[in-house]
Amino acid sequence: MRIIAGSAGRIAIKVPAAVTRPTSDFVRQAIFSILGACVSNTRVLDLFAGSGAIGLEALSRGATSCVFVDDQRQACSVISDNLAKAGLDGGRVVKADVAAFLKRDAATYDLIFADPPYWHHHGDKDHLGDLLQSGLLVPRLTPGGWFIAEISARQPSPAAAGFTLANRREYGGSAILLYLPQE
Repeated sequence: MRIIAGSAGRIAIKVPAAVTRPTSDFVRQAIFSILGACVSNTRVLDLFAGSGAIGLEALSRGATSCVFVDDQRQACSVISDNLAKAGLDGGRVVKADVAAFLKRDAATYDLIFADPPYWHHHGDKDHLGDLLQSGLLVPRLTPGGWFIAEISARQPSPAAAGFTLANRREYGGSAILLYLPQE
């Protein structure tokens, strides 16, 4: 795993052992190609952060800040190490359950990323669906902000209270969902 582009491009990053499926370089490249220059000077929130690869990529490409949220102690430690190794400023790591963090957080963000554990079979917990239906995301997005999620390509796009699904793109076993808040 590495940071692909920007000020910290090509720097290798660690992945916590608890993270079984980090966002691949290819999928991250696709996400940031879609977003283009709109990453520069943004406030970013990386939910279910794992290794922090998405937020690290955003900071490397010019985001002013990124809050990394994960409930695993090892993941938070690895993200902190990755931030230090990459020499990126503006990162803050929070060890918390995503829903609990969103309930108490009052900040707004231009880009919110979520890469929850994948849904594999009917009956599995749908972390993304629960998050989208919670009503906790819309107040955290600035006007014109984007919510971007990664799910299994086998999973249907979850219904999203307060959001419009603007695009779904599939890359191998992963799907990237781009949501815009409804007016």
